[in-house]
Amino acid sequence: HIWLSEEWFTPDGVPGFAIPFYLAHPRLSKLERKQMLEVEGGRKRECLRIMRHEAGHAIDNAFHLHGKRRYRELFGSFDRPYPDWYKPEPNSRDYVLHLPAWYAQAHPAEDFAETFAVWIRPGWKWKRRYGGWPALQKLEYVDRVMRRLKGKLPVNQSPDRVEELPQIEMTLREHYHKKREHYAFKWPPDYDRALFRIFSPDPGNNSATGAAEFLVRHRRTLCQEVAQGTGAHQYAINQMYSHMINRCRELKLRVNLAQDSTWQKVLVTLTVQTMNGIHSGYHRIAL
Repeated sequence: HIWLSEEWFTPDGVPGFAIPFYLAHPRLSKLERKQMLEVEGGRKRECLRIMRHEAGHAIDNAFHLHGKRRYRELFGSFDRPYPDWYKPEPNSRDYVLHLPAWYAQAHPAEDFAETFAVWIRPGWKWKRRYGGWPALQKLEYVDRVMRRLKGKLPVNQSPDRVEELPQIEMTLREHYHKKREHYAFKWPPDYDRALFRIFSPDPGNNSATGAAEFLVRHRRTLCQEVAQGTGAHQYAINQMYSHMINRCRELKLRVNLAQDSTWQKVLVTLTVQTMNGIHSGYHRIAL
């Protein structure tokens, strides 16, 4: 079963999951985009990806799969505490790739849900895609388990709906204040050095494009690229980007390289600083 709530989530022990309220009406989706710069699950393809993932959690809870020995051998202990943040290994082949930011590496429960999501995708040739990967063992396990469960009733049929929309007394203003605080992203103290590696402080070259002007012009594409590549929330990246623009104005920096080269350097710097934030913990990949 599913219900409307604040965000996407599957409560522990519940064979169902919540869908965010902003997907229930176009006006709410528009408000979410205005406040947070993106709508998680707002596009059909993305929505289906998330629903397959959450369905994995719900199936796990419905049949208590995480209590099985083989589950623990392959995915790890479901009871392991969730971390505030995690440091993914991008080149690891022990995990499937489904949601951004190597999400399967966040926790054993997420590893199972991501594996289930890959397995259940219609027409997806997962055996070929993950051939030779250690992650293939996990997919084959899910395949065997789901074949055995076909036609069986869940052992857990709890109808609970945690934090269902009518139960939430928070206003939209309060909700978005809390959400923006959650995704706040502070630029590290040494960010000036990163800017000087890209732009020039030369005050004599007045004909060159201002660094702030350049960043404003390319804001949308750069922030989207970094969000897609790192999994960090676009609101967080946008906050950092705004700080970057303001600092370039204060330092009166200018573009002294070719436009394409400057764009690439900004992309690399923004991506590196985002990943450094994820790894050091001043910004976690939200679970």
